[in-house]
Amino acid sequence: MIEHELLRELAEKNTTKIVLLVADGLGGLPLEPGGRTELETAATPNLDRLAARGTSGSSVPVLPGITPGSGPGHLGLFGYDPLEYRIGRGALEATGIGFELGPADVAVRGNFCTLDAAGRITDRRAGRIPSAESFAVVDKLQAVRIDGVETFVKPVKEHRFVVVFRGPGLDGGVADTDPQAVGVEPLAPAAATPAAERTARVAAEFVRQARALLAGEPKANGLVLRGFAGRPALPSFLELYGLRAAAIAVYPMYKGLARLAGMTLVGEATTLDEQLDALAGCWNDHDFFFLHYKYTDSTGEDGAFAEKVRRIEDLDAAIPRIESLRPDVLVVTGDHSTPSRLRSHSWHPVPTLLVADTCRPDGLTKFAERECLRGGLGQFPAKHLMLLAMAHAGRLGKFGA
Repeated sequence: MIEHELLRELAEKNTTKIVLLVADGLGGLPLEPGGRTELETAATPNLDRLAARGTSGSSVPVLPGITPGSGPGHLGLFGYDPLEYRIGRGALEATGIGFELGPADVAVRGNFCTLDAAGRITDRRAGRIPSAESFAVVDKLQAVRIDGVETFVKPVKEHRFVVVFRGPGLDGGVADTDPQAVGVEPLAPAAATPAAERTARVAAEFVRQARALLAGEPKANGLVLRGFAGRPALPSFLELYGLRAAAIAVYPMYKGLARLAGMTLVGEATTLDEQLDALAGCWNDHDFFFLHYKYTDSTGEDGAFAEKVRRIEDLDAAIPRIESLRPDVLVVTGDHSTPSRLRSHSWHPVPTLLVADTCRPDGLTKFAERECLRGGLGQFPAKHLMLLAMAHAGRLGKFGA
């Protein structure tokens, strides 16, 4: 990637601090034509105040019209071209819970789901079964045995778990079994390439045994598998940017992506307040801080417009605590849009705000989709956001004579 070669050449060290606050799935849509999005509806006095001081724009996670998963969306924000660095969700989840993937491993994210008597999905997330319940269900899956393959099943959070297959001849090129819909049966594991045929057979056998073990469960009586992947290799933040990077996230997947990028995981926060405590506690030890906020995404996926508005307002209320640390650069954005109207990720550009003393004011006084479309950053590839953050932090030297 040519930007990475340039970064290695131009990156300079200093004492400036950069905070990247990612409100997962931040962007939205109006429920009715001409109405307001969730972000436009929310009362956000702190973000609006920062918008008047900083520069706003709209980031494109992958390419125009392409709907990203959370992995590609975050890769772009971290400065990795998601088309060049393709990481399966399974690898992210496994790494996020501290599982060390080996070279012969294929990791898969599992979702418990609820099936009716005919085997059709009635709830893709098993009612977001609480972690205490789902961990007991995961224990049942430890009984799966597949000839010639080691199988590791680990709980993650709520309805999520990780399966790792270890053995010769495995490849991550297997399609998801999640049909992304209710009223239909889970899909069969299908190899996308000849190299993945064995993995598809192994996954099918895992599903067969798992379904039998889960048959008596009231909620989690089925499962779908997503993001088959082997261990990836990313250049680290220290190597690319010269930054000592910290990650403060609640959900394992985002911890996993941060670990793969060479960030240090900080704390075991389960709430936003605890995340902010962790941010303050590690402030003197790092230069870059990735702070992940999940609930703008989960509420969007649930189609809960009013709840997403409330979660945005909760995030806005936390902004002064971040400001009190006096970051030199504060970026507020999302990894993708998750409109409540669509109940899913979407291709829409993501509102982005960059605040630093070196910002060129663009005249905006509100942080929201319509305003960001008129902002000074324009509409830009998300993979360029780190370049902008580094420049405003005084961490990029001059290119050329």
